[in-house]
Amino acid sequence: MKKSLFGVIAISLTLFGCSDQPGPTPTKQAGDPAAGKIIAERDCKACHGLDGKGVAPAIPNLAAQREAYLYNSLKEYKDGQRSHAALKNMATNMSEADLRNVAAYFASLPPIASAASGDIKHSSPYEKGKILAAACTNCHGEDGNSTIPGTPTLAGQQPHYLVAAIQEYHQGDRAKDAMRSILRDADSADLESIALYFASQKPVKRGAPAHGDPAAGEPATAVCGGCHGANGVSVDAATPSLAGQDAQYLEKAIKAYRTTRKNWGMQRYVAGLSDKDIENIAAYYASQTPKAADQVPTSTQELAAKCDRCHNQPASPTMAAPKMKGQDKDYLVMALRAYRDGKRESSTMHTMSFPYSNAIIDSLASWYASQPAN
Repeated sequence: MKKSLFGVIAISLTLFGCSDQPGPTPTKQAGDPAAGKIIAERDCKACHGLDGKGVAPAIPNLAAQREAYLYNSLKEYKDGQRSHAALKNMATNMSEADLRNVAAYFASLPPIASAASGDIKHSSPYEKGKILAAACTNCHGEDGNSTIPGTPTLAGQQPHYLVAAIQEYHQGDRAKDAMRSILRDADSADLESIALYFASQKPVKRGAPAHGDPAAGEPATAVCGGCHGANGVSVDAATPSLAGQDAQYLEKAIKAYRTTRKNWGMQRYVAGLSDKDIENIAAYYASQTPKAADQVPTSTQELAAKCDRCHNQPASPTMAAPKMKGQDKDYLVMALRAYRDGKRESSTMHTMSFPYSNAIIDSLASWYASQPAN
């Protein structure tokens, strides 16, 4: 396993992760840690150390990892279920006993003492977002529920959409000088944190629309419901909810697709609407009851609690989900992003991580890295 650092990182990134595919059933025959140590010294030491500690950032720790998980990972490389040439070659040259033995060796090691709690400054994106959102409260309200006509409510909005919208103002793709000025000094993680804070707030229904006929607007929303959900409550993290939104803002936003906003579907639909149609559609959605976005935890600990359902369960001979506490932060960030972006094959992990922005992933990885390994 004497390879460049790039190769080591790539190998390690593919070795350590979850799988919702049925893995090979571990045999009842126990591995021999002493025999496994010989193999680890020959093949694994250069990357993972003889003590099971990754020798560089983004290389996972294997010490005290679940034996069934380690065995399954190596077996999948041997059988070609995981694709990485170097690890496949290494595992192919191992017998079934070798696989059991090296897994048993690393599983038998004591957990790596984590210095992360002193090295990593952990800040929840929700807490950070609340602080940064103070600059937005004059217009959008302290909790994201605006009372100013023409200004949208942000509370409970779908998180991916809100991140994208804020980034468009930040980049100048949406023409609003005041918004761009407020966001000028924010970096991408700051923008995500602001969006996550507002998305996690409870939306409040705005007042009745001053113009338009909600009853006349309802039939015209049949096409809208395909993306924005029944009655304007979106179930897609990337598509905004319209229910309970300010009618004046909705009118302005819909008409903007005629000129400055770019979305092929919206541009095509809006082109066939009259100003009166748009007024009625806005009145209909403004009169609907808003609902908070789904899957927006209010803290990193709440999010970690969901992960712990698989990753922090008592030891089991068949437990395939790896331990995460005390793991290398850089590795966790890379692995979670890979699941989110579909670069690792696990439908369960992709579904779990798809809504997560880089800010959430960084916060979650920091939290787990700062916990004592077990």
